[in-house]
Amino acid sequence: MHDMTQQERSRRSRSFAARLSSRGDGADGDSWPSDWAVEDRIAERLTDEGFRAEEFPGIVFRTGPTERRGGLAAGARCVWEIVRALKGAVAQSPANPIEVIAEATGLPRNRLELAASYYAAYPGEIDDRIRPDEEAAERAGSGRSG
Repeated sequence: MHDMTQQERSRRSRSFAARLSSRGDGADGDSWPSDWAVEDRIAERLTDEGFRAEEFPGIVFRTGPTERRGGLAAGARCVWEIVRALKGAVAQSPANPIEVIAEATGLPRNRLELAASYYAAYPGEIDDRIRPDEEAAERAGSGRSG
């Protein structure tokens, strides 16, 4: 796992308490203890995503092949995909990678800047998402050269 920055740790350490209504009264002897753990994790995830969506209007969370991820509300682009492209564009135009990607994709600068701001707040999370894609590309590239 990545090393979290102080900013990430403080964001993840928010406390929140909520009283959720019970799905049953237990009269049938079924108290659903395993369901409670699942519900707790779902409630925690949705609360975290809600705070992030408030902090970054225009970022939404979608379920992907491996887990939920942040993406742009307008369109199907995930933050990690945009950040990966921005990192690649730095080699082309270190002075303005956002402009390079805006021209290449047609995405508005403000959406690219939103993804970059989200990355600045949660770099480890996004880097963890990019890493497997980069590793797969490296394996594919080394397979061709051999």
